[in-house]
Amino acid sequence: MQIDNTTEALGEISQAADAIGADFWPVNKRIHDNPELAWHEYIAHDTLTTFMEAQPGWTVKRSVYGLETAWIAEFDSGRPGAVVSFNAEYDSLPGIGHACGHNLIATASVVGAVAAAQVAASKKLPGKIVLYGTPAEENGGGKIKLIEAGAYTDYNVDLNLISHPNIQPTAARMGTTGISSFKVEYFGVPAHAAANPWLGINALDALVQGYNNLSMLRQQTMPGEIIQGHITHGGDASNIIHKYAAGMFTVRADSNHRLEILREQVEKCFLAGALATGAKLKINTVGAYKNHVSNGPMADVFTRYYNNLGKDYAISTDADKDATNGKTQASTDQGDISYAMPSISPMYEIEAGEGGQGPHNPGFTASAGTKVSYDRALRVAKGLAGVAVDALRDERFLGEIKSSWKQDMEKFNGGSAA
Repeated sequence: MQIDNTTEALGEISQAADAIGADFWPVNKRIHDNPELAWHEYIAHDTLTTFMEAQPGWTVKRSVYGLETAWIAEFDSGRPGAVVSFNAEYDSLPGIGHACGHNLIATASVVGAVAAAQVAASKKLPGKIVLYGTPAEENGGGKIKLIEAGAYTDYNVDLNLISHPNIQPTAARMGTTGISSFKVEYFGVPAHAAANPWLGINALDALVQGYNNLSMLRQQTMPGEIIQGHITHGGDASNIIHKYAAGMFTVRADSNHRLEILREQVEKCFLAGALATGAKLKINTVGAYKNHVSNGPMADVFTRYYNNLGKDYAISTDADKDATNGKTQASTDQGDISYAMPSISPMYEIEAGEGGQGPHNPGFTASAGTKVSYDRALRVAKGLAGVAVDALRDERFLGEIKSSWKQDMEKFNGGSAA
């Protein structure tokens, strides 16, 4: 088992995080009060990189890997060792701002990374800490683009840390669903709907048939699997046999393996609509995120550090129970990170805000901007920093992390780990 010097390390981590947190509060507020959509997070990019450039020992690169609003900050001890990474998010939602609390996600990651680096420097620990600014989580998958560009392999990253605010009880092992979104289009032949409809091919009938098919499929999907969709184009006029119809659809499942099966089943539903009507079918993938697989050893260490900060909002030490408590049907591109390397994304409780609806609601936007929520994010930052410090100072712990991750990949991916 890994070295358990939690109490001794936590004092230094907590002191460092509190000092950094005092300086970071204006950064958090600037991001929250100036919400920016995916790929356009210019204020957040500049504010965060300016803050990191002021931190001793950090090297900062702006607009990396061809992404204007992505960035990387690196702390290098100068000695070979583990490479621990953090992801920061900072994009918002259309019309309702930071209703998913990405300003708090950035806070916990930045403060956690800088605090861990300060402790690593004072203890002369080997290795590196790499902090990634990852845009477009809500729409576009910035982390996926960074993975594909080699941003994590170029730095030989061993593991990754992030967190997420919610209204559910705090849990170290947050799991998410995988998601695949796609556009369905049918192409028919127009004709006069009254005079000679037999000369046409009705694209809308094909789409409605496909929609009805997937509605029946819902009865026999596995627990946790979700099919969603809406018609975006239903024809041009009632007196014309519709030459074109389209819709946007989404499937979600608890594993990447099940997601692929469900997607294939849904595509057959739409294919049946084409076969029944004679319309031509086109399906284009819009985006896809894998499910998030939380690493057990990392979650356990996070729990130990987090709970040693006090009993308020403490989390379970029962890994299986905690994994269940932390399950959400939402999806994130951090899931793809968890398939590329060991990852945790603890979910922590903040107030729901007016309306009590939680994320993706204006009440949650307001809650994400309060000092109370900010203080919760700082507590999470300390737990994340604890995991980072333990990984840097204990090779056995790092070995446990990697061994557990390989087992998880065999379970969720239906094969051996990458």
